[in-house]
Amino acid sequence: MESPSGDLSMAKKRLLTDFKRINQSQDTEDDGVLATPHDDDIMIWDCVIFGPENSVWENGVFKLEMKFTEEYPNKPPEVLMKTKVFHPNFYVNGHICIDILKDQWSPIYDIKSILTSIQSLLTDPNPSSPANVEAAKLYNDNIQEYNKKVKECVEKSIAEAEAEE
Repeated sequence: MESPSGDLSMAKKRLLTDFKRINQSQDTEDDGVLATPHDDDIMIWDCVIFGPENSVWENGVFKLEMKFTEEYPNKPPEVLMKTKVFHPNFYVNGHICIDILKDQWSPIYDIKSILTSIQSLLTDPNPSSPANVEAAKLYNDNIQEYNKKVKECVEKSIAEAEAEE
């Protein structure tokens, strides 16, 4: 984590600040997101988003991985959804199509705001810019069938989370 001179890089200092903010908010808020860095590498984080209440995603447990470069916070992290989801803006390989991780990135975003944005994307997809064409088509043409597939993902995510406990 430290350079030979003992100084932390700007990216690592920012990640430590993000970590403190997340820990403080987890103590005081139930916002449905969790994030912790790997023990041996602060540049890689394991994250969890819980499906928003009163939505088809409710009770889902969705795992993500964030990888940061030394250019953070000037460049966004690479975010990968590890849990399989059926959603217009999630590629089958887990990559996410969301503007704040691309052309709308700003250094004001921190880890919590990224996760909160992804959580919002679950219930408010953008089917006009699909990463998953099948999901976008179902979302637009047959919302009941789309919701059925989402519920299958939610049930599977719950089973996977319970199996890991």
